[in-house]
Amino acid sequence: MSARRESLLLLVTILLFAPGCTQVLDSTVQPRAALSANPVSIQQGEMVGFDARDSDAIEGVISEYRWNFGDGISLITISGYTSHLYEDNGIFLVELVVVNDQGGEDSATTTINVNGAPILNLSMPAEVRAGDIALLDASGSLDPEGAPLSYIWDLDANTDSDGDGNALNDEDSNSEKVYLNTNKSTIINGMLTIDDGQGGITSETFTIDVLTRKYQVTWQTKQLTWDWDDYSEQGEIWQSSIFPGEGTRILAYDAVLELDNDLPPADNFTLKLRIVDDGYTKSNATEPGNITQNEAIRAELSDEGINPEGTAEEYEADSEQQLLDILMTMTDADMGQGEWICYVQADQTEPDPAIPIPGTDIDTGNNWTLSMTVTVQIPVLKEIAYDQS
Repeated sequence: MSARRESLLLLVTILLFAPGCTQVLDSTVQPRAALSANPVSIQQGEMVGFDARDSDAIEGVISEYRWNFGDGISLITISGYTSHLYEDNGIFLVELVVVNDQGGEDSATTTINVNGAPILNLSMPAEVRAGDIALLDASGSLDPEGAPLSYIWDLDANTDSDGDGNALNDEDSNSEKVYLNTNKSTIINGMLTIDDGQGGITSETFTIDVLTRKYQVTWQTKQLTWDWDDYSEQGEIWQSSIFPGEGTRILAYDAVLELDNDLPPADNFTLKLRIVDDGYTKSNATEPGNITQNEAIRAELSDEGINPEGTAEEYEADSEQQLLDILMTMTDADMGQGEWICYVQADQTEPDPAIPIPGTDIDTGNNWTLSMTVTVQIPVLKEIAYDQS
C-alpha cells in the first residue's frame, strides 16, 4: 500500500470517529407532509375531514400519521385521511406529523374556525290561569362570539299560520320578549329559534299549561216586574216581548190582567203567555169579580218551580263570562232563557150604549192593565284561590 493511500484511510478513520462529526453518518431521508381540511369554518358540533394523502414518503413508505386537532384530542393512524368532531367553539391549530419507515418526520398545520352555537336562555311560567298574560323572556340569550341575535317565535305549534305545511316554523314574533295573551284553558306548545347570523342556530320547544280559574257561586233572589195598560176593541190582540231570563235563572212568574169595571154583562178577554224557545204556552180567560165588593174582571197566569233553585257551589271556568254561560245553559235549569211573549186578546166586548152619557167613558170595560212579576235568581261570582297545599 502506498503512503498516499494510507494517509487517505487514516483521514477517513479520523473523520468517522471524531467527536461532533456524527452527522456524516445520518443518511435518513425526511418525508414531505401535506395537509388539507374541509371545511375550515364550521359550527360547533360539526365535523371536519382532514386529508394528508398528498404527503410523500420520499423514500420507503409512510408508516404513520400523527394528528393533533388542537382541542386536546390526538390520534395516530396509518391512513392519510381522518375526521374529527369539534364540540367546543374557538379557533384551533391542527398539526399533522408524517413519519416514514426510514424514521424521517415532517409536519404541516392548518387552522379550523368553529363558530359557537348561540346559548338560548328562556324564562317563562310553566302554567298560568286563563285570561292571564304569560311573559316569555329570551333576553338572557347570548352568542359566544358576541354576534347580535335574531329571534323567531312560533307561539302555537298546533297552528300553521303561514300555511306552508309546517306548523313549527311560523314567525309569530321577532322580539326578545313576548307577552302572550291567554283566553281559554289549554296546553300551548311552541318553539323559539335564535340565530347569530353566522350559521349558528339554536332552537328550544316550550309548553305552557293554561289552567281554569276557580269561582264561588251564590245566588241572589230578585223579582222583576213589568206593567202595561191599553185599550182594545173586540177582536184585537195586543202583544209585547220580554226577556227575563237574560243573566238569570227563572224560578216562577205571576201575571194578572184586570179590566176596568163596567156595567154588566162583563167583557171577555184572554191572557196568554208563550215562552218561544221552550214551546211553553199557557192561557186563561177573564172572570167577573164581585160587583158588590167592587172587584175587577181579571185573568191570572202563574207557574212555580220552572227551574230548580241554585245552590252555593264552587266551579271551574276560564272566565266569569264562560261560567255565566254554563250556569245559564245547564240542562234542566235553563227554561225561560229566551223570548217571552205576552198576549191580551179582546174576545167579546159590550157594544156602546145607544144613547151616550155626556162626559163619561161609555165603554170602560175595554180598558185594561197587565202586571207581570217574574221571580229569578241572579248568580253572584267570586273568584277564589286554589288550594296550594
